[in-house]
Amino acid sequence: RILYVLTDLVAPLVVGYYLHQRRLVSDTTINKLIKFNVVCVYTLLSLLSFWVLPLSWSLLLVPLFGFLLVLLPGAIGYGLFARRIPDLLDRGAYIASAMLANLGTLGGVCAFILYNEEGFAYSQLIGTCQNVMLCLIVFPMAQYHYLKHTASVRKTSRLHAFREMFLSVNQMSLIGMIIGMLLNAGGIARPAALGPIFQSLVHIAAWIAMLPVGFLIDFKQVRHYEQKVRSLSLLRFVITPLIFVLLTRLLVDDPVLRGTLLILAFCPTAINAVLASKIYHLSVDLAVSSFVITTAAFLFLFFPLLFFLLK
Repeated sequence: RILYVLTDLVAPLVVGYYLHQRRLVSDTTINKLIKFNVVCVYTLLSLLSFWVLPLSWSLLLVPLFGFLLVLLPGAIGYGLFARRIPDLLDRGAYIASAMLANLGTLGGVCAFILYNEEGFAYSQLIGTCQNVMLCLIVFPMAQYHYLKHTASVRKTSRLHAFREMFLSVNQMSLIGMIIGMLLNAGGIARPAALGPIFQSLVHIAAWIAMLPVGFLIDFKQVRHYEQKVRSLSLLRFVITPLIFVLLTRLLVDDPVLRGTLLILAFCPTAINAVLASKIYHLSVDLAVSSFVITTAAFLFLFFPLLFFLLK
């Protein structure tokens, strides 16, 4: 199980970085790969996962934590740090990096290592909530900062700006979620043959998501943005975990769910923060720097500590 960290996370990063250094793939190809992942793969994964998502009142608490894992770091990150950043492209990338943690991919693998299928299921449900927030809040926020940076907001009507921010092809996965939920609520069972396809798509999506990040890594820029990322590290590894330690002690009795939430509260910046910055022309290097620095800290320091504390 722990090999998934290497095969699905580290390996595509290395391959992407190698392709960039050797100039074997163009920026245009990488942009098309990112677009394909967001529009096609994520949409299909959303449809298949929502199709079998248990629809019960008892699970309402889990999505609540999923939304809080996005909204609280985003609000705190903006209030304490991001609003002081004058460059709008840097500010938008910072907020995206604060809001999005690597819950579904890295968090899912780590929860699976500790709590088997139950921990993985909780992480995927919470990660699905983050995907909803990605479409409803993060993409529009990223688009808004880009439009404001280019002064396009002033040149377009409110209706046009709303359509650009909320009715983009990048929100296609919402359609997959809605279709999957309708099939689920209608009592239509998902064919068993789609189970292995879904599992394969998870690994494919991880590779397609991680490879462009490796392609975009520039260690000179990582050093350049290291100072700005320090506050993101504080947010990721101190402020957010402390809040969720208190919340889970007050609201959660299930030890597996509590441990899974603690792992997810420590998760580093998500790949999707880099993708959102790339799609909407924000400061990709800031998002990549946050991803690289916080992921390295999580993999080599915080997750080993959590492994022995929660095992």
